[in-house]
Amino acid sequence: MKVAVVGIGVAGAYLMNRLSDMRDVRVTGFERMPEDQHDAVCAWATCENVMSGLAKNCGLNFDDYVLHQGRHMKVDLNSDDYVDLKLKGMVSYDKLKLIQDMIKGTEIKFGRAPRKEELEPDFDLIIDATGFHRNYLPRLENELWIPCVQYKVRYKPGREPFDDFYLKAFPSMTGYFWYFPLGNGYAHIGAGDFAKAHNPLVQEFLKKHECETIKKVGRPVRISPPANCEPFTDGRKCVGVGESIGTVFALLGEGIIPSTWCADLFVQNMDDLQAYRDAVMKKFQVYSLIFKFVQLKIQGKFNMVRHAGDMLKIYRHMKGEEDRYGMAVRMADMLKVSQV
Repeated sequence: MKVAVVGIGVAGAYLMNRLSDMRDVRVTGFERMPEDQHDAVCAWATCENVMSGLAKNCGLNFDDYVLHQGRHMKVDLNSDDYVDLKLKGMVSYDKLKLIQDMIKGTEIKFGRAPRKEELEPDFDLIIDATGFHRNYLPRLENELWIPCVQYKVRYKPGREPFDDFYLKAFPSMTGYFWYFPLGNGYAHIGAGDFAKAHNPLVQEFLKKHECETIKKVGRPVRISPPANCEPFTDGRKCVGVGESIGTVFALLGEGIIPSTWCADLFVQNMDDLQAYRDAVMKKFQVYSLIFKFVQLKIQGKFNMVRHAGDMLKIYRHMKGEEDRYGMAVRMADMLKVSQV
């Protein structure tokens, strides 16, 4: 089987690694960025408890990529109050290096974003791993996405504004500002906001805390869940994997682990796309509930009494998956955050 993987981000790199080991599959990757400009856009924080196993599937040791081991995360709630989350495996890591090592030895054509019509004659299957762009699948209606910007910066020794993870929530949970330490004075700072008020806050932070700007990147993040992102295929040769079909955890805007999980589900079910679709819907069923909560907050329609049942379900899910989220989950903290 000849397979094309388009988009070499987290999901695409994982697929290139796994599919290239299959005896009956010949896989070719396509990445629109030139090789010397290839980058891992936005957010380099994840949970090592989960990523260790996914990296091991690719013959890699995740410990080799960890840049900062989190202990606590301060969540600023736009008042005199804040939440101090105890972390249990959340790390910042060298996302680009991990992607580069995953694709080492595979066939990738950089600087190319071919049209679907160009690929169809030469490939039996085309995997759309283009993330937000969803270039090869039918367009979605009424989807929800959040614009984001991120800077990689460097501080002089001892001048770092924080020594661990920091978030600042925007009103009505329309988004948040983040600070992720990367070690040796480096950090990622950025923000995403549905109301598009994130850029002034980032600029204010850059002026307040003197630093050297190394790189700036930006792109939207789709937070609509898989249930809102069907169809997963074009009905012919193309199938979506990762953020292209909505695998972002809307409450945190986190897509690294769920997109890699999605790629793993594809590897397990690539001979039966209906089984793949069903596996994705089952795996990410709770994402619809979490998306509903975030959407209600953004629209100003969330009511603590009326939606108490949903809050309890979200709490039970995250409490039971503390090792997956890399943090201690407390109901008191969730109630505080939900009132922003």
